[in-house]
Amino acid sequence: MKNQVKKKILELKKEKNAVILAHYYAPDEVQELADYIGDSFYLAKIAKKSTADIIVFCGVYFMGESAKILNPDKKVLMPNITADCPMAHMVAEGKIEEMRKKYDDLAVVCYINSTAELKSKSDVCVTSSNAVSIVKSLPNKNIFFIPDKNLGAFVAEQVPEKNIILNDGYCPIHAKISAKEVKAEKEMHPCSLVLTHPECEGDVLAISDYIGSTAEIIDYVKASLCKEFIICTEDGVKFKLKSDNPDKKFYFPTTRPCCADMKLNTLEKLLFALETEENEILIDGKTGEAAIAPLDKMLELAR
Repeated sequence: MKNQVKKKILELKKEKNAVILAHYYAPDEVQELADYIGDSFYLAKIAKKSTADIIVFCGVYFMGESAKILNPDKKVLMPNITADCPMAHMVAEGKIEEMRKKYDDLAVVCYINSTAELKSKSDVCVTSSNAVSIVKSLPNKNIFFIPDKNLGAFVAEQVPEKNIILNDGYCPIHAKISAKEVKAEKEMHPCSLVLTHPECEGDVLAISDYIGSTAEIIDYVKASLCKEFIICTEDGVKFKLKSDNPDKKFYFPTTRPCCADMKLNTLEKLLFALETEENEILIDGKTGEAAIAPLDKMLELAR
């Protein structure tokens, strides 16, 4: 049955000139079938360069929105349009306007893991891989970093010359990763290195050997001579880690960091999207026009 579904997906993809983008946290079988696998920054760049007529984004809603903002004339579909990211909404209404009134020379820096509406009210977007370098490059002294307080705090440590005002948002999956469980894994696997996403809490970052985005963690493992790693990010990344490094071992905290929304991107839902062209991402023109500027600025500064 699975093979029939895969075959039909590939046929429709070719027939409709579609491209399938999958985030590292999507189910293994979806990553296996995707044209491109990556983190949000990489996939945003791919979406912008794509010559496909249809972009099928196997991720969560804000990722589909970003692809649509960058490609307003293309059809952007999601396997399951209910797949969402709680953190993407975690900025209180009116907070951005309040901060702009309170601080002179303020730049609103928006983590790409946010809604189109939040992006449209921001000055520049960032990802976990380029947040530090982009914040450093901004001329503004005052930075309101939204929505993730943990990534914002990590950036603040790396860029002490800026006044970084933190928001109260967070990723529920990364926030559940506890330092106690990481230490327990380290005791069981003393030769392993702890690799951590900056969306994790500060006490987890403090006991890590390396802190980086999902893509940076993958690259670090590939280049490392170490054979064992404790991975502090969503467990979908294990597919890519094992594919690239079959001789290495990967451990996760006991409370498995698994995003249920990402796992909604099943093969069956992917086939449904291609067959029906339903689950289309639609953004009103005003929001899309306002949101493209901070995304374009991110792509420009990240060069």
